[in-house]
Amino acid sequence: MTPQPVHADDALYAMALSRLAGLNLTNALLLYRHFGDAWQVYEHRNHLEDNVENCQPRLAAALKDWGDALRRAESEMEFANKHGVQVLTPASSAYPARLRDCPDAPVVLYYRGTADLNATHIVSIVGTRHCTAYGHDLVKNFMAGLRQSCPDAIIVSGLAYGVDISAHRQALAQGMQTVGVLAHGIDELYPPQHRETARAMINQGGILTEYMTQTRADKVNFVKRNRIVAGMADATILIESAAKGGGLITMRIANSYSRQVFAFPGAVGAPYSEGCNNLIRDNVAALITSADDFTAAMGWQEEAEKQKTREKGIERQLFPQLTDDERAVVELLQKTNDLQLNTIAVKANIAVPALAALLFSLEMKGLVRPLAGGTYHLYNM
Repeated sequence: MTPQPVHADDALYAMALSRLAGLNLTNALLLYRHFGDAWQVYEHRNHLEDNVENCQPRLAAALKDWGDALRRAESEMEFANKHGVQVLTPASSAYPARLRDCPDAPVVLYYRGTADLNATHIVSIVGTRHCTAYGHDLVKNFMAGLRQSCPDAIIVSGLAYGVDISAHRQALAQGMQTVGVLAHGIDELYPPQHRETARAMINQGGILTEYMTQTRADKVNFVKRNRIVAGMADATILIESAAKGGGLITMRIANSYSRQVFAFPGAVGAPYSEGCNNLIRDNVAALITSADDFTAAMGWQEEAEKQKTREKGIERQLFPQLTDDERAVVELLQKTNDLQLNTIAVKANIAVPALAALLFSLEMKGLVRPLAGGTYHLYNM
């Protein structure tokens, strides 16, 4: 199909699309991507089998009647507008770009907070709800170290008992932004004991969910929530886990998304170190013992050093003269940062193969950094 401008009511129709009976996450996203926005899905609802290859009759039937779903979406939009909740769709610039590229990304997210969900460094921290004193110490020391080596990192977790809430609270204590991904609607906070922490996070990070208000914290929602925790971050770190647990599910999902996964080791035989030790043993997760280990493995220490050099004005002098094409790309990214390769190619009028080599050259010069989904970020100069 010829790409169309995103409709002004995309968010409203995306909310309705997520509510339609019989529509699973994958089908909703495939339809959204096929038509370019949710309003176009609505517009083609009576002719889906003519427009979507291999569209099943059951799916087409489920998308015929949008009445109840749209009425529910309108009610939800009123709540969002009243309470300062952002409704994000894959077409929104504020939608987490790392998550957008995942095969089961939500077609709508509800977000209340201040953090940039497309920040340069985002880390997910997961683990057992039965966090031990050892686990709490790991979280505290890691966060203090990360504050020194990568202070702009945003910490993501699930606001649950144990490791999750420890990560959120330690991030807040260190003055870092932290985002909690909920397994229910944004109108209620579960568990109630974490409400004060969540309120603090709204002003120093945020809370995020794919669920409408009045959605209960059912068990299945927590499992689905894990993919958002994994998908919106550069890396996921497991602090403590038994041999089976939700943290291990999140780690597997992150690994399937080709994200970096790390685990802190524990004593042999310790019940809540078993999951971490097994992942390290099986070469699924890389072993770390500190924030320095983590930032070094991610290459973030090197980035920090380059940034310091740039701030002193030294690195600019060391760079060779930019070519005309390199300068064109840099100037383009200065105007609109974090563009995809194909977009850069069109706007700079450079063939994709030549542009790929050029971007690699700029990366080696410390000027740009590739992000998830073929997007390129220009460092502040």
